[in-house]
Amino acid sequence: MTSYNDLREFQDGIRAILPLVLAVLPIGFVFGTVATGNGLSPLETVLMSALVFAGGSQFVAMDLWSHPAAWSALGFAALLVNLRHMLMGASLARSLGGFRSWQKLPALLIMADENWAMAEARARKVPLTPAFYFGLSLPFYASWVLASLGGALFGTLLGDVAVYGLDFAFPAVFIVLLMGFWKGRETGLILLASAVASLSVHSLVAGAWYIAAGALAGLVVAVAAPERKEVRA
Repeated sequence: MTSYNDLREFQDGIRAILPLVLAVLPIGFVFGTVATGNGLSPLETVLMSALVFAGGSQFVAMDLWSHPAAWSALGFAALLVNLRHMLMGASLARSLGGFRSWQKLPALLIMADENWAMAEARARKVPLTPAFYFGLSLPFYASWVLASLGGALFGTLLGDVAVYGLDFAFPAVFIVLLMGFWKGRETGLILLASAVASLSVHSLVAGAWYIAAGALAGLVVAVAAPERKEVRA
């Protein structure tokens, strides 16, 4: 009975993540194209997607890529972009009570914005199971790596991928994810604070500091919002 339930949960996870798998394919393809355009080989591109597995930091790294590469600058930029994973991991850890100890680390290693959001949405309704989570995560991980390989091998055949509008796929995915967490005015204030802070810092400071600024501003507003409500009460 347990194995049947696990299989059903795994299949449910695959069905839940399938729309986002289709959405991430063009993003991964664009990354593979950009990476090889910056001088990475297809093997290096695939290894970066498989080992880093963080689209935002990978694109930032390509923006900062130079020959020879400034590894300290690339590493620091990736750190700034991926600091959000600490918060995401802490949030997800609350839902891993049904996971065995050896399952928790792999679950966090293949955590991305998309499968994290889907797992959090699932955990709000029913307990999150390992079978459902890995049903979400493994196809998503594989699709990102394979799409990166596809872009690395065939991206140059398409020319400028921006002509096809593929570069909009990245923000489109995050807009969809965001709507699943919309809580009204409070969410709007957090987004506004993040947008103002990130755009202001981006116009004034070089590098990836705007990402950290947007995240910090959003956190400050998120923490302060309940306090304002309590004062009014």
